[in-house]
Amino acid sequence: MKTAIVGAGTVIYQDEGIGVYASKYIEKNYVFLDDVTLVDGGVLGFQLMTYYQDYDKVIILDTITMDDEVGSIYNLPSEELLGLGSYKQTAHEVEIIEMLEICSLLEKMADVNIIGIVPKDIESVNINLSEEMKTRFDSFIGVAMDEVVKSGIRHERNEETVELEDIIQIYANPQSEFKNGYQASYQVQ
Repeated sequence: MKTAIVGAGTVIYQDEGIGVYASKYIEKNYVFLDDVTLVDGGVLGFQLMTYYQDYDKVIILDTITMDDEVGSIYNLPSEELLGLGSYKQTAHEVEIIEMLEICSLLEKMADVNIIGIVPKDIESVNINLSEEMKTRFDSFIGVAMDEVVKSGIRHERNEETVELEDIIQIYANPQSEFKNGYQASYQVQ
């Protein structure tokens, strides 16, 4: 079984980046014994079709616009998402649903689940998370990993934990590997 775990969202808009942080957190803290692809999805749009069509299981980690308490977490299978018009609020939420609608008409489509969390702030330009999202982050990861277990995907947790704050810093202070390698390899003597 081929599985994709996709972190959707935009890290520059505060809580909107929680899905991206979550996929990176899972990548850094777990080893998968089955065929699992971790995707820093950002705002994928039509590229989602590839995952919906070529994989057996797709788990999307994202914010979800619901009329509920901040920090509420949902695990929604695709058939429930297709009936949730209120879910379509942000640009990437619309893309996720539109790609599901298109792929549901085709012969093959992955078993898709959205693990969504109700955000506090998706408008402030800030590479970070609100305190409410930081407080609920472990629960968000827990729901995602419960779906992994339920799907029969074998995995192990790494002995050492890379913390959420370290993950946020990866995005807040990006370093180009090419740039660092280039500088180290071609220093003028």
